[in-house]
Order: sequence, then C-alpha cells, then structure tokens
Amino acid sequence: MTLILGLMLGLSTVLTCSGQDELSRLVDALQLKYKRLTTLGADFTQVYTAPGERVRRETGHLLLKKPGKMRWDYTSPEAKIYVSDGRVIFEYVPSEGIATRIGVKDASDLRAPFMFLLGRGDLRRDFKQIEFATEAPANAGNRVLRLLPRKAQEFRELLIEIEPVALRLARLSFVDNEGARSDFIFSNVRENIEAADGQFKFQPPPGVRVVSE
Repeated sequence: MTLILGLMLGLSTVLTCSGQDELSRLVDALQLKYKRLTTLGADFTQVYTAPGERVRRETGHLLLKKPGKMRWDYTSPEAKIYVSDGRVIFEYVPSEGIATRIGVKDASDLRAPFMFLLGRGDLRRDFKQIEFATEAPANAGNRVLRLLPRKAQEFRELLIEIEPVALRLARLSFVDNEGARSDFIFSNVRENIEAADGQFKFQPPPGVRVVSE
C-alpha cells in the first residue's frame, strides 16, 4: 500500500509539473506573438450576462493596430462605433446623436484591456495569477487561461481562449466584481492586415454633439 501511495503521489507531482511547464510555455508564446503582431481584424459577438438581468448579445467587427489603435463597429442589434487613436476614445451611437470622448488612461470600459493585444500589456506583470481555467472552451481543442489582475480593475478575472498551435484568439471573457460577465467571441480572425490610420480617427457627423467625460 505504501508503494502504491508513493507511486500515486509521484505521478501527481509529474502531472502537476508537466501542466505548469505547458502553461508557462503557452503564456510566453502568447506574449511573444502579440508583441510581434502589428494589426488584427475579426468579427465578434459580445454576450453580456448578469444576475437577475436578461442576456444581451451584440455583433460587429473589430480592428486593432499598433500602437494602441482600435475600432469597434457594432452592427446588431444597434449600430454604434467605439474608436481610439491610442490617446482618446470616442463612442458614438447614431440613434442618440451624441458622441462621448474620454482619455485612454481614464477609461474603465471593458474593451480597454484589449490594449494587451496591441503589445501594451504584459501578462506576467499585470496579473498575479495565471492558470488553466476549469471551464470548457467554446471550441473543442482550444485552451482557456484564467488570469487574476494584480491591481484593482473593473473586472476580477479574465479568461483568454486560444487555439494552442497558431495561438489564434478565440474568446476574451471578463467577470466583474458583481458577478456580471462579458464574453467577446471572435471569428474570421485576420492578422497583420492593411489598416490605414484614418480608420481610427473619429469625425463627428454634422449636428452631433461631443461630450467629454
């Protein structure tokens, strides 16, 4: 019996070390890939769930470009634009006739952490704990990382789902301090595509008022 217990403990240690080695390699490879990435385009579905509230689902197109530029064009159920040149962020909902302006450093929007994909974040520096998540991936064969931020954030944990060979982004999920969850599910992901700087500038349409926050 002592021998069996010893073998079981030894196997458990080997599996734990193997899992940690895989995790470390995956984190390093993911960081390196997005450090080298110049642009990224994708279609997305954003799903918001919160205790006691109905599920909200939105779809659209995402475009990212270094250094720090991003553009979200929401198409359904309502058109809206969220665009940043790396210094300021504009959000514009045509049906409201008002655009809001805020500095990137002051933004608390959950889309702001996507700056990691633009090389501005460091996983090991910015998160105190990184591990494989226990929840199943949206796509079979993918790996899901669970990250806990080192400093106080608008979210208490981040989930990153990636394809383990090409390290292609499949999903980012944020769980906030109240238990609400925002899932960004990506498809048709395109890397290092052409993206003009003008796509990340916001020009208010005639009659649209811009409000600073």
